[in-house]
Amino acid sequence: MLPKIIDIGVNLTNRSFDKDREEVLNRAEAEGVSPLIITGTSVESSREAMKYAEQFPGKLYSTAGVHPHDVKACTADTLDRLRELAALPQVVAIGECGLDYNRDFSPRDVQRHWFREQIKLAEELDLPLFLHERDAHADFASIMQEHPGMISRSVVHCFTGSGDELHAYLDMGFHIGITGWICDERRGQHLRELVKDIPLNRLMIETDAPYLTPRDMRPKPKSGRNEPAFLTHIVHVIASCMGKDAEEVASQTTRTAKAFFKVCL
Repeated sequence: MLPKIIDIGVNLTNRSFDKDREEVLNRAEAEGVSPLIITGTSVESSREAMKYAEQFPGKLYSTAGVHPHDVKACTADTLDRLRELAALPQVVAIGECGLDYNRDFSPRDVQRHWFREQIKLAEELDLPLFLHERDAHADFASIMQEHPGMISRSVVHCFTGSGDELHAYLDMGFHIGITGWICDERRGQHLRELVKDIPLNRLMIETDAPYLTPRDMRPKPKSGRNEPAFLTHIVHVIASCMGKDAEEVASQTTRTAKAFFKVCL
């Protein structure tokens, strides 16, 4: 059994978990995956995440933020509502926020505005940032450089970018989140090499469940749904790619996440 591992990104309020959410928690805990940090992607989902985390103190935490896909719906009171949520003890970061130029579900100028606003909110509240970046590296890096004190307090969640982008983020001082994307033989092969370059004190591990089910799991989950219990599989894959013991990767990345989010084990 691996040492306890923190899953830093779980979409536990997703409706795919509605029928068995507590069983999912129990399976994760049985695998040593605890605590979990539930991702907020809008004001409403951040509130749901906070309320569910409140029921399991010490086992669940949450973030409060608006994903770039959803910032088109932000209003004048969005920041005040996030500020109220972030004041609660179970809320440990601002996010998921950032830029997504892959799908452009929100206009790019709107994305950039609300990204800046959420960075400033994290600064104001002295909280770390849980960040999303897809096909927007240059603007993302430029905006973060406007707030240099926040870079070391930020994790680029679910990193899937290029080697140049990874090394730029590491040189700047970011933490990096790696998911089961690394287990995907079609899209994740490049990450198998790149992960070797991430220092363990800058690496955090996540499932992004229910998305990104590790494709190399055997047997494959019948539902096709990802869940936090599968984080142990991801740890073993990452450790193999890095040429390290899984126990070392688990313990050091957990130590990194614990310090970053200031959560208890």
